[in-house]
Amino acid sequence: MFTIAQIKEAHNKVKSGADFPKYIQDLINLRVIGYDTFVTDGHVEYFGSDNYRTTATETYDTLAIANSANKERFIEFLVMHQEGQTDYLTFCKQAAQCGIAQWTVNIIEKTCTYFDCHQNSILIEKIPL
Repeated sequence: MFTIAQIKEAHNKVKSGADFPKYIQDLINLRVIGYDTFVTDGHVEYFGSDNYRTTATETYDTLAIANSANKERFIEFLVMHQEGQTDYLTFCKQAAQCGIAQWTVNIIEKTCTYFDCHQNSILIEKIPL
């Protein structure tokens, strides 16, 4: 199974959201089938086959998540990030400001779903590979 060290090596290649499709391809090669990112502190839980799970505990200072989601503003920030205009931490801070508490990547379905603090789905996007 994959290790956090292998995932970290793949993640270190990511400079902005523009690198996300390549990152997902690297995770596919490692046989990661999905992961959950928690915006509050940045920890990530990765999933593999046969209920394999591992957690990346490298975190940043706690971010307050807005109580209500601002989907339109979040999409603006997301597009900026995907175009390479922001780094990862900036994007996480913007997501928190917009009420995004978590995102879930399902590599099998090739989707990334963004959730608010009440676990309501705010946005589902297809991952371009």
